[in-house]
Amino acid sequence: MPGPTDSPPPREYRRRVLKGAAIISGINDSIVQCTIRNMHEHGAELVVHVEARVPKSFLLFVPIDGIGYRAELRWRKRDRCGVSFHGTEPKPHWYYG
Repeated sequence: MPGPTDSPPPREYRRRVLKGAAIISGINDSIVQCTIRNMHEHGAELVVHVEARVPKSFLLFVPIDGIGYRAELRWRKRDRCGVSFHGTEPKPHWYYG
């Protein structure tokens, strides 16, 4: 009989949002535009162009919030991908978005 510790942890509540963002990677300072569909304290779901290359780790800059999230790609399916956050950073000085 399963005990209380055998059940999966509750899923973290994700706020539905619609925010423009930029995936900024360190490789030649490349930028991929995306849209944040939902987000919570530890991650987000992004919509990117199907053919866009999304690196394993990157800075997700959200201009409307003025925040850059250090992000790691967790999954990808067609034009959607999930990322986890691992801290914040200021906007890169060279980025004008």
